[in-house]
Amino acid sequence: MDYETVSAEDFGASLRGIGLNLLVKDVKREVTFLETIFDMESHRVSVDFAIMTYGDQVFQLHSDGTYHSNPLLGLIPESPPRGAGIEIRLYESDPEEVCAKAETVGGTILQGPTDKPHGLREAYILCENGYAWVASRPL
Repeated sequence: MDYETVSAEDFGASLRGIGLNLLVKDVKREVTFLETIFDMESHRVSVDFAIMTYGDQVFQLHSDGTYHSNPLLGLIPESPPRGAGIEIRLYESDPEEVCAKAETVGGTILQGPTDKPHGLREAYILCENGYAWVASRPL
């Protein structure tokens, strides 16, 4: 599928499995964060929306303004962190590389690279929207 030219209707109809849609204050800043730190690819980037790919995984970013009639908008806190309680695990990202880039684009390192008892080396990075991005690799 060509994410640059697909219609909204065809894109929506193609989605399967579990979907991830992140509501963010500034779509373009979040795109820069994700591209810089995690080498993700962005598609159809505008002030309101972006399609993001990480390997063969697809998810979406939406600006607050696109949620004008969505029931979730009233639950979004005025003060950060808005993404509290969610971990977005990226199993193909090197924790050391991620931490080396994180602060250059406004990321906050919550926990540097750490070997965990469940067999992964992980690093926790917060984006300015409060989502916890967890770079993980097998030990």
